[in-house]
Amino acid sequence: MAEIKLNAEVRSEFGKGAARRTRRANLVPAVIYGHGAEAVHITLPAHELQLALRTANVLIGLEIDGKDALVIPKAVQRNALKGNIEHVDLLTVKRGEKVNVEVAVHVEGELAPGGNLLEYVQNTLLVEAEATHIPESVTVSIAGLDAGDSILAKDVPLPKGSVLAGDEDAVVLQVVSAQVEEAPAEEAPAEA
Repeated sequence: MAEIKLNAEVRSEFGKGAARRTRRANLVPAVIYGHGAEAVHITLPAHELQLALRTANVLIGLEIDGKDALVIPKAVQRNALKGNIEHVDLLTVKRGEKVNVEVAVHVEGELAPGGNLLEYVQNTLLVEAEATHIPESVTVSIAGLDAGDSILAKDVPLPKGSVLAGDEDAVVLQVVSAQVEEAPAEEAPAEA
């Protein structure tokens, strides 16, 4: 995964009014924490941050007052109506350090014929990977699966360098048979 570079500025104003002024200036308030260090409050350029966050678990290289920091997004707060980013929590990471992240599950292949349906029990898997080699997603083959079959977390092939961090016996995908609704029976007309 490529590292995205962003310039950040330390912010000294806090509170609702300061946050609104920051957003009007096309900046996003953010906080960096991790490794036992004191939290650092910063602002990031809104458009560049929006583009960076299109990639799940993106690795962001920040330049803050001449110092470099490597971070991953931990929590993103968006405006419910407009979808704009309102605040971001960032976690400091180091090269070579292992981190736990949620990775999207994608499927490939076709189910066995017969009107079966695929149910996602979990859309993501918790994996442990090196901070600079976080996988964007994992792909599972569902080819030929029939009703009643399921795929457990331990059955999902993970990229090299990644290990499962969650429950290995958790069901990720399951195949269910389509339920057919019975046609309503015609009622006999009531005799008068």
